[in-house]
Amino acid sequence: MTVPWSGAGLPPAAELRITEAQRSGTWSSALSTSAFAAIRSVGFEPVGQAMGSTVYQVGRAGRFWGYYDCLYLGAGYTMSSAPGQVALSGDDAPSAGLVHVFDEARRTALGRLAAECAALGGDGVVAAEFTMAPFPSQPNCLEFKVIGTAVRARGEVRAPRPFTCHLDGQGFAKLVAAGWVPVELLVGMSIGVRHDDFGTRSQAFSWNNTEVGAWSELVGDVRADARHQLELQGTRAGGDGVVLASGDLRIWRESCVRASRYGTEAEDHVAESTMIGTTIARFQARAERPPTLAVMPLGKRGERLRRRLAAMEASPYGDPAERRRLGAELEELGDQG
Repeated sequence: MTVPWSGAGLPPAAELRITEAQRSGTWSSALSTSAFAAIRSVGFEPVGQAMGSTVYQVGRAGRFWGYYDCLYLGAGYTMSSAPGQVALSGDDAPSAGLVHVFDEARRTALGRLAAECAALGGDGVVAAEFTMAPFPSQPNCLEFKVIGTAVRARGEVRAPRPFTCHLDGQGFAKLVAAGWVPVELLVGMSIGVRHDDFGTRSQAFSWNNTEVGAWSELVGDVRADARHQLELQGTRAGGDGVVLASGDLRIWRESCVRASRYGTEAEDHVAESTMIGTTIARFQARAERPPTLAVMPLGKRGERLRRRLAAMEASPYGDPAERRRLGAELEELGDQG
């Protein structure tokens, strides 16, 4: 690429791809046949795949103590049993700076996804999958990417701005048929840090079966804060509610940066909760039940179940309960499938 780009608007490569698609008059998508039929049944047509991505350098910086400061006042004392606390990003702990960086990167990627959708003439994006992955050969850099299929309503009424959602074609069709529309794909995130004080270590290495209260508090507070952040984003986006796509919890240990200042070795536990969902809004009130979307698939039932199971396992939003149900159906079929 020799075309300079300021970072505003569409990347030059995306502009070229969209121009070629418009010239050819064809569109591409990752939709299955059933998803394509479901989207058309509620008055929408696919107009092409859309993508937004950005690469961010995320340094270990922040306030004086860094992002993972536990804020524990007794961190310099190995035998300190003073009551600790969870340093929560939602309460403006130092980790709030790291959450802000991730949120900014996600918003940038989603903004570029919406810009590509608009350039394709779409009204929104369905089946949007959001991923975050290390950038090769650069450990402090992360790529934030979201990709989905842009769709356009058959009609004269246009949305003020493109919607984005994680719902697949069937989920989107059911939502619209019930009188609801997706508004925006959201990511709620929280980071909490809890110092491993003397009481916590005593519980963790006890000979008896006992709850490690500090760690229970850590995971509970972080999950609750991530859900709260998701709700706040949904309210700001103008939605009436949030449909959850996935929830992830990571926990790891960090050397306590606060204790190291006093020449003491100690550890903290860090928990990171990420929840992805789509905020939705009601566009009409209807007393009658929505029509049933009837799809009569052809072929062997076992083959269809295997395709559905493979698609669910490939999706980051697969429902474990649904996977178990499909597996049980396949086992019941046996040689008949």
